[in-house]
Amino acid sequence: MSVETTPYVRPSWDEYFLEVMHALAKRATCDRGRTACVIVKDNQILCSGYVGAPAGLPHCDEVGHLLKVVVDEDGHQSTHCMRTIHAEQNAICQAAKRGISIEGATLYCKLAPCRTCAMLLIACGIKRIVAEYPYHAGSEAEEMMKTAGIQLDFINKEPLKY
Repeated sequence: MSVETTPYVRPSWDEYFLEVMHALAKRATCDRGRTACVIVKDNQILCSGYVGAPAGLPHCDEVGHLLKVVVDEDGHQSTHCMRTIHAEQNAICQAAKRGISIEGATLYCKLAPCRTCAMLLIACGIKRIVAEYPYHAGSEAEEMMKTAGIQLDFINKEPLKY
């Protein structure tokens, strides 16, 4: 009696770094997204970040959200939590604190960067972004990244509802 086994298939680099990003997202302290990112160059992790309040300040999971209504570029109103720093911002800060250049790197994230994060990533020299989902009303940020020459790859084309 022979047992057929399926040969093991290693994940691609993109799949691997997205799995790492999912593990990092478990540390996020705002339940409105629990997002994270990892910045990679030459298939080596340089730094990472997740959504949360700045160190020493209260987190959403502890004291609740600090919600504000924001008017998006298309006129749509959405509610954002202002207590947190975005995952991309935390990763950039981590790189800066440790003296790590992220120029020419790839960023893996759950949600495509917002307008502010897109501007920061452009300024840092990020060359590629792999996002699981588009950011809601993210067309302006996406256009900025395209104009700056950043390759933006989506795993899913529809924005994540949260």
